[in-house]
Amino acid sequence: MLRTQRFAVGATAGAFVIALAVSGCGSGSGSSTPSPPTGSSVNSSAPPSADTLSTAKVDKVGTVVVDGKGFVLYRFDKDTAQPVPRSNCYGACATQWPPAPATGRVTVKGIDKSLVGTVTRTDGSKQLTLAGWPLYRYAQDDQPHEAYGQGVGGIWFAATPTGAKAASGATGTTSGGGSGY
Repeated sequence: MLRTQRFAVGATAGAFVIALAVSGCGSGSGSSTPSPPTGSSVNSSAPPSADTLSTAKVDKVGTVVVDGKGFVLYRFDKDTAQPVPRSNCYGACATQWPPAPATGRVTVKGIDKSLVGTVTRTDGSKQLTLAGWPLYRYAQDDQPHEAYGQGVGGIWFAATPTGAKAASGATGTTSGGGSGY
């Protein structure tokens, strides 16, 4: 009897491992909108010649800045905008809050182009800024127009089209597993 139970447990575990392996192999799900990988750069599949910043109305947050894929962009209160823009989000912080890369010419829609700039990060890469504030994505926003990073730690806020903080009291003050860094 004990031998039969061990065989059944082993067979079940083996079937589970095979099912996991098979499900991971066929990544072509037929979906035309791939989900973005968590913790990667913002416009990783965007053409290197153009970045797009536009505005979108997001529930409970208002009109905010989004990237070319519609993901909300945030500003970090520990960064500086004046007199010189500076990013202070590196390491684990930059994994949770990936910098919005500046990879080429910037296209704007609903934003004053004179407010858009770049800052050079310590690794030499360029990051988009708005009114001097470095811009970031939030790794837990896995769909366009989500703003789970709004108000996280009392220091992360969606950016408005003028570079100001979006109104607090919106989604995700410290919930959603975010880290304020």
